[in-house]
Amino acid sequence: MLLRLHNCTYAYKPWNRPVLHGLDYTLAPGLTVLLGPNGAGKSTLLRLVASTMAPRTGTITLGNLTAGSGAYRRAVAWMPQQITAMTGLTAREQVAYTGWLKGMNRRDAWDASIRALARVDLTEQADSKARHLSDGQLRRVGVASALIHDARVLLLDEPTAGMDPQQRRMFRDVLGSLTGEVHVLLSTHDVTDLAEESDHVTVLDEGRVIYNGGTAAFLAHAPPDVAPGRVAEAAYTALSARQFTI
Repeated sequence: MLLRLHNCTYAYKPWNRPVLHGLDYTLAPGLTVLLGPNGAGKSTLLRLVASTMAPRTGTITLGNLTAGSGAYRRAVAWMPQQITAMTGLTAREQVAYTGWLKGMNRRDAWDASIRALARVDLTEQADSKARHLSDGQLRRVGVASALIHDARVLLLDEPTAGMDPQQRRMFRDVLGSLTGEVHVLLSTHDVTDLAEESDHVTVLDEGRVIYNGGTAAFLAHAPPDVAPGRVAEAAYTALSARQFTI
């Protein structure tokens, strides 16, 4: 079941220049890192796919589901950049409450909450107050909340912002464990979020896709003499430079 955008255009005001214009895009299975500078249209793309906004023109589908329908919304989950601990609630209660807000009955949401926490390796913290969790653990609560209703696509907007290197590593390990069952689109402007285990890379610039393909092919754009720890950054720089010379 593939997520597809066909000929999608969006502008925040009718008289403004479109943020996205005639965009065609298919989300590949697995973990895709969405790169691009600030203002490239990454957050707009995620909001359209999350069905919190509708394109001015074009269509968005997941298999035979159309964006905006109840079935589509249940199949696509969006985790915003900031996750707030709900006052007085445990991690499990926060995840279950999110499931209830998404239309699950209380018993189903409670039962599903522990399974969702297990998927992000937080079973032992299920009864801990959410406000006592580390930032990295709270992000994982956000992922569990997004997945409680068995979403097929998970959208993440700058999920590692503010994390230290160890927290980033643990968070990417969690995502890697999910991608056999969930397609993940992770938006960032920081190329250090490009981990070796990401399957695909999409680069968005000025509302246009300038690269969409496998991670190895993306990294191959880097010059051969680049230091090993700078390959992703060099590949991104090379693609961006090519964009402005075409």
